Amino acid sequence: VDERCIPAEIDYERHVEQFSGADRWSPEAVPPVIERLKSEARELGFWNLFLPHPVPGHLLAGDDNESGSMSPSIYLSNREYGILCEVMGRSSLAPEACNCSAPDTGNMEVLLKHGTKSQQSAYLKSLLQGKIRSAFLMTEPDVASSDARNLETKLTKIVGEGGRVKYVLNGKKWWSTGAMDPRCKVALVVAKMDYSHPSCSSEGTKEQPKRGYQTVVIVPMTHPGVKCVRPLTVFGYDDAPHGHAEVCLENVVLDESAVVLGEGRGFEISQSRLGPGRIHHCMRAVGLAARCYELMLERTTQRRTFGKYLHEHGSCRELIADSASDLEAARLLTLSCAEDIDSLGARGARDKIALIKFTVPELTSRVVDRAVQIFGGAGVCGDFPLARALVGLRTLRIADGPDAVHKQSLALLELKKAKKRMQSRI
Repeated sequence: VDERCIPAEIDYERHVEQFSGADRWSPEAVPPVIERLKSEARELGFWNLFLPHPVPGHLLAGDDNESGSMSPSIYLSNREYGILCEVMGRSSLAPEACNCSAPDTGNMEVLLKHGTKSQQSAYLKSLLQGKIRSAFLMTEPDVASSDARNLETKLTKIVGEGGRVKYVLNGKKWWSTGAMDPRCKVALVVAKMDYSHPSCSSEGTKEQPKRGYQTVVIVPMTHPGVKCVRPLTVFGYDDAPHGHAEVCLENVVLDESAVVLGEGRGFEISQSRLGPGRIHHCMRAVGLAARCYELMLERTTQRRTFGKYLHEHGSCRELIADSASDLEAARLLTLSCAEDIDSLGARGARDKIALIKFTVPELTSRVVDRAVQIFGGAGVCGDFPLARALVGLRTLRIADGPDAVHKQSLALLELKKAKKRMQSRI
């Protein structure tokens, strides 16, 4: 990461800066340096390190020589992989270079855990080889998507002659990370089942389950009904050529093979990808904040004000001490959560998963914010990674659900444990 990825960031940015408008999401806009880094990572055995267990045998079969490159050199626990996520988080290029970047890792985990053999063969193999990228479409512009029951994208079921089933997908999504990337070939879409078609009259009378009728379907990005409406910016950054998009889904016709796990299983699938995914996000955040902290320390030994180096001022030393404390707290909280996932499973670690989701972005944001303050005007320009880091960490407090949702979840779990303790004393 330090020897290859961080030095390559300048080449990456310079290449993308050559393009403007729609060309920023063209195949030519993808910097060649990323493929070079991917080749080096694969040769070093730093490929697909997120994989929790061996790749299914049917994916390894075939004539191409790259089949064997899908498997990592070693299989890691969540805690072990979390430590590597901190290292990869130091550079914006490292996760992709190791084929360990979001949303691909979460999508690959879903297909690995819940996908059929045909679904895995169609998309998982190419994702594991790093040949294509993917997107996860859940958030919608017209509703508060932190409550998945509000989703309005509909998956209409139609039962034809002989019981043959097809689905028609309609809706609008946004903050679809990677959807405009020219390498993005497939999306996992969360939609609400619609049984209003006359052919499904009996199913339409069923009582709606507690979690709704959310269903996940696999949609090829080349489908004529899938239209990327516009790129979205995050505090002014478009993150091209990967970026984020608003996507329109209009009369996207799918067959039964597109449904993942089954109708109404969307909540279950989404949660299965978010548990380990939060370890990845949080430890990468720690790595990013650690890099900014190190830059801050260096800055305090190089710049002078009022006859002293910055580090000689008491106020500056306080910022350093607070940052060291916040970094270590964020790191240990996340690793503790990862250890619980390893030993208890994601369900057994729900309290700590919720805890790190809102605590770690806040802790790491404070570290980067202090670094920006120490750097002064240089901290808010593009000459250093601080401004972009601050934007990314602030956004993390919204991504995968806002802080308020996770605080509520943690509070309910803590109250449940308290009531259980009280009852045991009766």
